[in-house]
Amino acid sequence: MSLRAILFDFDGTLVDSEALHFQSWMRVLAPWQVSYDELAFCDEFSGVPTLKTAEILNQRHILNSQAHLLAEQKNRLFVDVATTMSPRLMPYAEEVLKQANEHYIVALVTGSTRAEALPVLKHYALDNLFRCIVCKDDVVHPKPHPEPYCKALTQLGLKTSEAIAIEDTHTGLSSATSAGLQTIVVPNHHSKQQDFSQATYNVENLQAAWRTIKQLA
Repeated sequence: MSLRAILFDFDGTLVDSEALHFQSWMRVLAPWQVSYDELAFCDEFSGVPTLKTAEILNQRHILNSQAHLLAEQKNRLFVDVATTMSPRLMPYAEEVLKQANEHYIVALVTGSTRAEALPVLKHYALDNLFRCIVCKDDVVHPKPHPEPYCKALTQLGLKTSEAIAIEDTHTGLSSATSAGLQTIVVPNHHSKQQDFSQATYNVENLQAAWRTIKQLA
């Protein structure tokens, strides 16, 4: 394997943003007096695309709304919430990104919109580390479809054998695997029970992921 690039997921991999997503969804659901326990909600919907979450909630609670409108409202609210509460970086995220950038092409492939992801990256002064950023609004078919990773590889001019993806959920793993990439899964406390049998490597944190990559080199 001639590794040239590392493709990072965003939510749950680099940034612990589940609390912000939860708060945004609770504000969407408030008019219907629907509420959830935060841990239960995050465990169920970690990695689930926003539109799919909206479809599930719409049907489950008989909201009689259009799922895409719920999803759009949630995305707008996330941006508002993020202006008052910046999500924490995942353990070793900044350290690993900076080390990776010294040796490899670094890219971001996320199911978040640009309006959600870029302000967080800029807040931590990490945005300039990425050679390529592919967000949900850059593709027709977001994760778990392979299009986001295929688009990143095309923009970087790389073959699948020259890159590896780092993900934290089954949704992201499916996207990367379907694109033909080798993968490193770093489960978080919300996603740890998901099916990661397709992963090339399964490690406990980003520091361990970086050790794995150095061994590949």
